[in-house]
Amino acid sequence: MAEYGELDNISLKNISPINKENKKNSLTNLNFSLFDSSNTKRIKINLKTKLIFFRQLSVILQSGVPLSQGLDLLSENITNKKFAKCIDNISKDLGSGKDLSNSFQNYPRIFDPIVVGLIEAGEAGGILSEVLERIALLLEEQSKLKGQITGALIYPVILLALALTVSLGLLIFIVPTFEELFDGLGAKLPALTQFMLDLSRIVTSTNFFIITPIVVFLVLYFFKQYYSTNSGRLLVDTLLLRLPLFGDLILRSELASLSDTFSTLLNSGLPITEALEKCIASSSNQLVKNSIIRSISMVKEGQLLSYSFSNSKFIPRLFISMMKIGEETGELSFMIEKIANFYKREVDEAVSVLTKAMEPAVIFVVSAIVGTIVVALYLPMFSLLEKI
Repeated sequence: MAEYGELDNISLKNISPINKENKKNSLTNLNFSLFDSSNTKRIKINLKTKLIFFRQLSVILQSGVPLSQGLDLLSENITNKKFAKCIDNISKDLGSGKDLSNSFQNYPRIFDPIVVGLIEAGEAGGILSEVLERIALLLEEQSKLKGQITGALIYPVILLALALTVSLGLLIFIVPTFEELFDGLGAKLPALTQFMLDLSRIVTSTNFFIITPIVVFLVLYFFKQYYSTNSGRLLVDTLLLRLPLFGDLILRSELASLSDTFSTLLNSGLPITEALEKCIASSSNQLVKNSIIRSISMVKEGQLLSYSFSNSKFIPRLFISMMKIGEETGELSFMIEKIANFYKREVDEAVSVLTKAMEPAVIFVVSAIVGTIVVALYLPMFSLLEKI
């Protein structure tokens, strides 16, 4: 008992402080680990960063470097610290025996289902480095398509912003000076001139600067809430596809992205239905997503893929015909790839045409606004000259 007592005393006097310190450090490390893990699972990485990551990882594997070691090398050179920590965690998972696809599933905001599915196929077929290169090419095409659509749609935004800026500038600084002149003349003003003067009073009032931001915020808030519902998203996305000029461009980009993703998944060895399920996440339009979901159900029932897509009214006949030829010849993945290339060229041409068309449109709209305001201000003077 004495020996045990002495051991207890020693443990209390000598070991306890160390244990307390270790316990404190371990708790700190645990808290940091939990905080860091939650942070890395919440982060989102832009398309360009993911593209560079997969391309570099593919090159490293092709050079014969083990996967875990390759991830360590990449994590040391990634500038985004949270993403670097995420890659480091994945490397540790691989060291503990996990597959790369399972590790990627822990970070759904970074690695979407398409990427995970391709990695699974690459691991199963022993062609992981090739699949990583395909992922990089797929992300590159998605980035290019996104940039083209953004570039095409930004022109109307610039047009609207420029028109509003010029209009407000004239109404705030120019029109009020003419109002003083018209008051001195005491003549009856034309309807267009009176409208411009009334509009200028509204724009220069204090209530306008208070109420306008509130109204804009409420409109954006309620639109976001409505768009978050299934019916709201479906309605808005349907209207987007019916927009003059831009609707056709959006549809072509959606079909190009769908075809590119689908062909990549098929070429990696995934079954048709599984590939389609992963394609759902690649589309940003609810109408296209619903079409894919219906197609999956019909294919599982034994229908041809081309027939299942033919039930969607917005899918072009060319898309369905080329898909049908691919099914009949047993070269479905090849034909889907050709469809993707075709629609990517269509997007290129449509963006080029829209860009050229929007440049004179911007000049015309701004000139029309300025011209209308100038005419409205000078109409009373013309009336006075006629009387004289």
